[in-house]
Amino acid sequence: MLKRSLPFFFIGLFIFVIAHAQQKVIQLYNGAAPGSESWTWNEAENDSNIWQTKVVYNVSHPTLTVFAPDSMQSTGTAVIICPGGGFHALSINSEGYDVAKWLVKKGVTCFVLKYRLIHCLTNDPAAEFMSKVGKPELETEMKADIPLAVADGRNAIAYVRSHAAEFGIDKNKIGIIGFSAGGTVTASTAFGYTAENKPDFIAPIYPFFPPEMVNNIPADAPPMFITVATDDGFQLTPHSINLYQQWLASKHSAELHIYSTGNHGFGLRVQHLPSDTWIDRFGDWLRLNGYLKMLHQPDWMKKFTDWQLDDMQKENEKRFHNDWQNLGRYRDANTALASTTSTKPRVVFMGNSITDGWINADSSFFAGKNYIDRGISGQTTPQMLIRFRPDVIDLKPAVVVILAGINDIAQNTGPMTLEETFGNIVSMVELAKANKIHPVISSVLPAFDFPWHPGMEPAPKVVKLNAMLKEYAAKNNVVYLDYFSAMKDERNGLPANLSGDGVHPNLAGYKIMEPLAEKAIAEAMKQK
Repeated sequence: MLKRSLPFFFIGLFIFVIAHAQQKVIQLYNGAAPGSESWTWNEAENDSNIWQTKVVYNVSHPTLTVFAPDSMQSTGTAVIICPGGGFHALSINSEGYDVAKWLVKKGVTCFVLKYRLIHCLTNDPAAEFMSKVGKPELETEMKADIPLAVADGRNAIAYVRSHAAEFGIDKNKIGIIGFSAGGTVTASTAFGYTAENKPDFIAPIYPFFPPEMVNNIPADAPPMFITVATDDGFQLTPHSINLYQQWLASKHSAELHIYSTGNHGFGLRVQHLPSDTWIDRFGDWLRLNGYLKMLHQPDWMKKFTDWQLDDMQKENEKRFHNDWQNLGRYRDANTALASTTSTKPRVVFMGNSITDGWINADSSFFAGKNYIDRGISGQTTPQMLIRFRPDVIDLKPAVVVILAGINDIAQNTGPMTLEETFGNIVSMVELAKANKIHPVISSVLPAFDFPWHPGMEPAPKVVKLNAMLKEYAAKNNVVYLDYFSAMKDERNGLPANLSGDGVHPNLAGYKIMEPLAEKAIAEAMKQK
């Protein structure tokens, strides 16, 4: 049975789908590229053309633009991305950077390749290309340029493989995807390769790759993913079908998607057609072939298959939109609890994933004590404040232990000030007091960084919020439970021996928290 609530890390990945991308531009060759030493023109861009997209043209010095996921999300997989444009230009956004950004969210390190192009004599490469379509001039120019572009593709694979350690990449998980002319580059790398420049998988998308280019398929040819539309304006659909058939005939793995409509060059453009979702199918294919498994997968994730995790994420997204505060999480349990009695006073632990995971990490702490866990992974204080009545007040506990605030700092439900977080916690305390429940305010646990939303520098914010909470507790005769001082390291973070991800305690962390919590509960019980 799947978990009813996703652990905090997974919710963070769902809410913060914008990965921590780092962009670095690498020159593919030292000096002039072999075969084009005499090229003196400079790379340029065009934003106004009949293709209605930004293009780069006159590339004479090939480069790789790096898009890297945060190390905590990395799968170790790398993909070189080759935009298309008739070998006259590169559709750099919808067939380049946008694709990289999509894949980075999946934990893939991406390298957008600007390969060598035919020299354009005007500042409108799209119009220049279209004026040559069907003419011998275009065929002649392409025959001269394609070997250079393919060489750039091969060298890109070799470069990434030789620098795999630098980028945190598995040298056996390097693939290449390309569109139209970029599909020519991509498919060509699957022929005549060496150990250094062999792609581990290829994805030619509506490629220009006529039958005469399919020859001598290697015995160890890489698996292939292909997408094309039946109504391809350049009538390239047969090229994709032939590639697929040849791969099958040679007993190699291949997957082909043919959409009835979509035309040519759809990339990541939104056309409100089924072809808009081709990249989701590519993601499915990558996952099926083992390319999207996180290198540093949290222990809880290892208990589930990829498809179960997908179902969990979909379920959580649906709940997030229909029950934002998650009142349904404990509704049945609260109803059942209302009909029970105990000689021991109830203590409710109200919190987020740290509380949610506590009972699973150490169920013995809760056994036989009438302790009630009401933590929900990923929640912020406004969500907790809304469910405070059904999940705390209506249970009529003697004490409520409130542990909240770290998700506010992580901006799980949007930007919040420390003052807003503080106010929500104070409101929970005041509601508890008004209902004759003794509140315990817990400090926020240490956190140096968030694996699901890196670079936010939470440590000083945690320190400041804790100071605000401690001062309020002292002035208002409320018990303050200081986990922070007992668990912080020299960075004001959570040390590795107490946590697997720097945010959530492991069993050793909870063992430090438990006596502190019990002492605070006992102190609260004595208050009048």
